[in-house]
Order: sequence, then C-alpha cells, then structure tokens
Amino acid sequence: MSITAQAHEKQADEKPIAARVLVIGHRGASALRPEHTLASYGKAIADGADFVEPDLVMTKDGVPVARHENEISGTTDVAAHPEFAARKTTKTVDGEKITGWFTEDFTLAELKTLRARERLPELRSTKYDGEFQIPTLDEIIDFVAAESAVIGHPVGIIPEIKHGTYFQKLGLPMEDKVLAILAAHSYTQTAPVEIQSFEIANLRYLRGKLGGMGSKNGRPNIRLLQLLGDPKEQTYDVTVAGGRLTFADMMKPAGLRDIAAYADAIGPNIRAIIPLAPDGTLGHPTALVHDAHAAGLELHPYTFRPENNFQAKNFWQGSDPKTFNAKGSVAEIRAYLDAGIDAFFTDDPALGRQALDGR
Repeated sequence: MSITAQAHEKQADEKPIAARVLVIGHRGASALRPEHTLASYGKAIADGADFVEPDLVMTKDGVPVARHENEISGTTDVAAHPEFAARKTTKTVDGEKITGWFTEDFTLAELKTLRARERLPELRSTKYDGEFQIPTLDEIIDFVAAESAVIGHPVGIIPEIKHGTYFQKLGLPMEDKVLAILAAHSYTQTAPVEIQSFEIANLRYLRGKLGGMGSKNGRPNIRLLQLLGDPKEQTYDVTVAGGRLTFADMMKPAGLRDIAAYADAIGPNIRAIIPLAPDGTLGHPTALVHDAHAAGLELHPYTFRPENNFQAKNFWQGSDPKTFNAKGSVAEIRAYLDAGIDAFFTDDPALGRQALDGR
C-alpha cells in the first residue's frame, strides 16, 4: 500500500473525540435571516443548533455588539442615514485599508438607530432588511437563555472576539469585558460557552484568566477555540510582533501541540480538512483531523453554506451558483463528518441537523 493510500485509510478511520458532535449556527441561521440578529439566532435555535455564534466588535462607549466586522456598511443601513454621512472614513484594520463606517465611531445608542440588512443580497433574500437591530452581547445572552428555557435544554454561545489587537490599540479591549459579561449572567455561569479568536495572544490571556484546562479550569463551562485562516497568512498579533509563525505552521503537529496548551479546539476552514480537487470537486482528507486529535484538540471547522456557490462541484444542483442546494449541503457536511470532525459551523442549522442526525 502506498503512503498516500495509507494516509487516506487512516483518515477514513478517524472518529470524533468529542462526546457529541455539535451543530453551530454560523452568525445564527445566516442563510435565512440577516446575520447577527436576534431573529437569526432564534431561527438557528428553532432549527436545532447546539450553539449560536455572535461575532463581537466594540462600540465607542465600550459595549460588545454582534457584527461580523467593525465596518458596517454591508450589514446595516448606515449609508442611508444622513446624520452619519460625515463618519464615513478610511481605516487600516489588521493591515487592510477599508473605507466605510466603523462601530468604534458610534455609541450604542447611535447604533441602535440602525437596522440590519442582508450581507449577500445577490444570493440571499432581502425581505427582512430594515427589521432588526444590532444586538449587544448582553441581549444575546438573555435571548438565548429565554429560548433555551422554552425548548428545555441549554443552547451554547460561541462568541468570536474580532480584531483583538486592533481594539486593544484603540483603548477598547474586549477580553475582560466579555468575561465580565459572561460572569454577570446566571445563564452563562453554567451554559456551554466557547470563546474564539483568530489571534493567539488574547486566547493565551483568556486561558490565564480562566485557569487551567479541563477540570482545573476555574470556569469549566467556558472553552477556547483557536481559529485558523489561510495557511500562508498569520494571526495579526504575530504580524504586529514581527513573528514568522503562519497558519500553516500552526496546523503542523508541533503547532497543534502548542495550541493545545491554551485552547480546547481549532477552527480551520473546511477546505483545510478536505480540500477541493483542481476540477472543484471534493478531494481527499488531509492529516489535519488525525494530527489535531492526536494533540487532544477538537476540530470545529467553518463554514458550510447551502448555495451551490460555496459547495464542492460534485454536490451542485444544476449549474447556477445562486441555487439553494439543500441536498448538496447535507451531502457535503456528511463527507466531513466521515472525516471525524467534532463540530461544524453552518449558515443553515436545519441542514446541519439533518446531515448529523440522519446518518
């Protein structure tokens, strides 16, 4: 048997190390409602998500709110508010020059006058545009607690600290603020919480604040997830520090062992687990699941989406990239479940639930 064949056989035998594979509502049920709204989180919970994900950015007055980015022209109606026209500006965020409106230039009260809109209008319905506010982390926790009481079991919250170094340099650090909010709510004192970041330093800081791993953790309901980006790129805190570590390095066995010293899981792109072949169809699994499990790390990859545009070509329905392809999404998720993942982010939790429960 060739080395390649042996590797494929090893991956086929890989099993999750988590007690139960979990469905994570990516920004809620973002294929069906405007992302990072209570409506999106509510739809995700109704459709069977085990966790819902708020990406967190900061307001001018130091309140964590849910937006995928601190630049909000693509996800709110801010451009239609003449009273805020003068706040349009250009900033460099994590090394990228961006023009628009930024949450750190608005108070919470000002952001509450805005309404959410669909981020991908070319693919997804805009019928809910203008209906929903930007929620705070406090509001999300209260909402999830209430919904969990209705369905009779806890739903986890998996907040991502966005642009940690950037906000720290602005004097708006999120880490302690997030921990304080979690501690202030009775629900998040016991319900499952997993804090995630694409940076390393803030996760190491959080590990120190939370205590040791596992049973030694002073807040055992809170876990940490190291997100992993493009292999050629770096975490921004490493870039600022002049380091050479890349995401590719972090996904090697030694890098995974380093992550396991402070985090409970990794969140790579799904294509780092099973890449696409040159023709766009699904290829063969890499060693990442096996190597991460060997280091004691769970894998919570991102993101499964229901449109053809985001799926491997062998799962497409027809030839239109815009087609909503539920069957293809379920089939693709199952291929990754067979590779041994422990949880997964999906824009349509109902399809994630179907893929997981119907195997």
